[in-house]
Amino acid sequence: MVLTALTRAWGDLLRPRIFGVVVLGVALTLVLFVALQAAAFWAVRLFAPETLSLPWIGEVTLGPALSWGTLLLFPIMSIFLMAPVTAGFAGLFAERVADAVEETHYPGIKGLPVNFMDGLWESLAVMGAVIGVTLLTLVLTPFIGPFASILFYLANGWLLGREFFQMAARRHLHAPQANALRQRMLRQSTTLGVLLTLLVTIPFVNVLVPVLAAAGFTHLYHLSTRR
Repeated sequence: MVLTALTRAWGDLLRPRIFGVVVLGVALTLVLFVALQAAAFWAVRLFAPETLSLPWIGEVTLGPALSWGTLLLFPIMSIFLMAPVTAGFAGLFAERVADAVEETHYPGIKGLPVNFMDGLWESLAVMGAVIGVTLLTLVLTPFIGPFASILFYLANGWLLGREFFQMAARRHLHAPQANALRQRMLRQSTTLGVLLTLLVTIPFVNVLVPVLAAAGFTHLYHLSTRR
């Protein structure tokens, strides 16, 4: 079921009725990502010391070099920044992707949009949790080694699975029913979330992940109800 949902979502990326949504979604993802990159650039520029005194060398200009250095780390930073961007994407744009997927694949059972503010606040909460998990794994890496990567994938997979499946289910079910279905589908939604988190860590491919997640979990919801 999980692989079927992911395969169908990949196929949707180039469908004529969905491709426009894909382009707009990728553009929004890039804007959010560039905004986070710019925030990192200026944070280093503002808070890093301008100079550093070294023995036998003297003062070395440090601040500008560090801030511009964040741009050189753009692909590496994308691995860590794209997970929270994907989480934030759900409340901003996932409804349009779900609409396009349901119009194409499930025209007889198209859902109703989730309240925008409810979806946005939930997405921001999950986005904050994803950022927390990412920072925690970075801090713990020197102490637990490769287990930090396992924590990163499992925790973010669970968070993304919870958020995107919940939004897909809420288009068709009341909140208690959607929660109950999400709990029954915990293993499948987490597995799909982990697979998407793996794609998040692949530079350039990861810009497709927000659209892929919205489409994939829409398919997973409909496959679960058919089963």
